[in-house]
Amino acid sequence: MSRLPILLAGMAVLILLTAPKVHAQQQPRFTILVLADTGGGHVLFSAAGKIWLNKLAADSNFAIDYIITPQIINKEMLRKYRLFLQLDYPPYPWNDTAQQAFEDYIDNGRGGWIGFHHPTLLGVFDGYPMWQWYSNFMGGIEFKKHIPGGTSAMLTVEDSIHPVMKNVPIRFVTKDEWYIYNQSPRPNVHVLASINEDTYNPPKEVKMGDHPVIWSNGHVKARNIYIAMGHFPELFNDGAFTTIFSNAIFWATGK
Repeated sequence: MSRLPILLAGMAVLILLTAPKVHAQQQPRFTILVLADTGGGHVLFSAAGKIWLNKLAADSNFAIDYIITPQIINKEMLRKYRLFLQLDYPPYPWNDTAQQAFEDYIDNGRGGWIGFHHPTLLGVFDGYPMWQWYSNFMGGIEFKKHIPGGTSAMLTVEDSIHPVMKNVPIRFVTKDEWYIYNQSPRPNVHVLASINEDTYNPPKEVKMGDHPVIWSNGHVKARNIYIAMGHFPELFNDGAFTTIFSNAIFWATGK
C-alpha cells in the first residue's frame, strides 16, 4: 500500500497544530458613548438609532456604551471614549460636574462629538438656565421655535469636500421638525449643509432665512458635527442621512 495518504494526513495534522489561532472576537477599534433620552417625542428616533448603531458597530468592529442621563458624566468617565454621541438629548438638565467634564472633553479635543436635533434646544427651559458655553459651542444661538409635525425640505450640501459629506448628493430632500433660532450660526461655525425654506412641503411660515442644518465648530479642539435632523425614526431608511451619520462617526473618531 502506498504511504502517500498517510504522509498527507500527517502533514494536515501538522498544519493544524502550527497554524495561528484565530480569535472569535477581535478587540474593538474604539468605544463610543451614546446619550439618548428614553421618553418624549424623540424616543422612536432614539430606538431606531440604537438598532442602526448596533449593526454598524458589529459590522465595523467598535463598541458602544449607552446612557440615558448626563448626570453620571465626569472627566474620568469620558477618558474611555473616542466619541461622545448625543443621539437625542438637550443641553439641560446637566449637573455642574457633567457640564465641566463635557466642556473639557470638547475644548481640549479628548474625543469627538456628534449631536442630533435636540442639542440646539438652547434657552431657559423647565427651570434650567441657559448653558452659555453650549450656546457658544453651537454657534452663539438660542432656540426660538420649531415646525410641529415637521415638513420636508430640500437640503443643499455646501462643502462636498468635507469627509462627513462624502457620497452624499449635493441636493436631497428629507423631513424633520426644523428648529428656528434667534440668528443663523453661520458667522461662528463651518456650515456643511443648509435648507431652502421655500421648498417646505407642505409650506410653512416658520422660517429664519439663512438656515444651516449641518455644521462644525472649528474654534474647539474636538472634531464635532451638529446635525439638525433627529425627530423621525424613518430617517434611518434615508440613504443620505445614514451616509452622513456613518461618515460623521468615522471622521469624528479619526478613523
